Amino acid sequence: MTAGATGVGSLPGGDAREAAKTATGSFEDFPYLPELPARGPGADMIGRSLGLLVDLYAHVEPSGWRISDRPGRDTRRARSWLGEDLDALEEFTQGHTGRLKVQAVGPWTLAAALELHGGEAVLQDAGACRDLAASLAEGLRGHLADVKKRVPGAEIVLQYDEPSLTAVLSGRVRSASGYRTYRAVDRQVVESALRDLFSVHDGEVVVHSCAPDVPFALLRRAGAAAVSFDFSLLTEREDDAIGEAVEGGMKLFAGVVPGTDGPLSDPGGSVMGVRKLWRRLGLAPGTLAESVVVTPSCGLAGASPAYARAVQAHCVRAARSLADNPE
Repeated sequence: MTAGATGVGSLPGGDAREAAKTATGSFEDFPYLPELPARGPGADMIGRSLGLLVDLYAHVEPSGWRISDRPGRDTRRARSWLGEDLDALEEFTQGHTGRLKVQAVGPWTLAAALELHGGEAVLQDAGACRDLAASLAEGLRGHLADVKKRVPGAEIVLQYDEPSLTAVLSGRVRSASGYRTYRAVDRQVVESALRDLFSVHDGEVVVHSCAPDVPFALLRRAGAAAVSFDFSLLTEREDDAIGEAVEGGMKLFAGVVPGTDGPLSDPGGSVMGVRKLWRRLGLAPGTLAESVVVTPSCGLAGASPAYARAVQAHCVRAARSLADNPE
């Protein structure tokens, strides 16, 4: 059994074919649909997911994305770029069977990033949060059906990007003025909305966050099959939650390779921390390969193209090292 490896989502540059070639060439067993935020608003993580919404539209203001009454240039651009990216992915995944990952921003990070007409975040309005989540669910159903049609042999893995989730739960999302923060959203409300969104997909669902204090237990209860996180931010405080999650069958997408340019250690060294975690938790080394997928610590949009290629190849070698030498 080999431990898997895949990317997080974003890559540098603006060429969809080049990005698809890199993502499918580096991770032949577990490719992903790349995002290229350098192209501008609408190609960024938030803009791309807003382009998926059904009967809800957004446009770019100097302060960020804001709800619109009708689809405008920014929505059209987001949809056009996604179409371009899917065409490129389809070209490079001919005959692919096995896992293929697509990403969308989760409902809570979207609610923290999208502004209502008055400039405050959707997050402050419970009804608007529900509408946003329902619109996202509807849009994702269509998107997943499109990907299945384009790559019929793929087992689609759906990743929700939720970097703001911890801030939403702890009441740390800043208001438009920046002088106050929005009230923390009740954990049961958060969990229930996530559970509904996860049920949109009948395959594996992963939640990605490169923020500290990822709520592993909550995500597991909501039904996530895996959590993707920056391994360097983990503290021993999370040991119990992670141990329970892994014993309950949850996979860890361990972001162990830095996402911005710097020296890379040897592949075995990159996964040393994962082996230590397993020992600390008293888990059987033989379960490492089936429980862990190796990834960069976060998206690679801020990396140079050469480093982005090197990191992805490094993740594959690190995963092999983990499978070959679990102890």
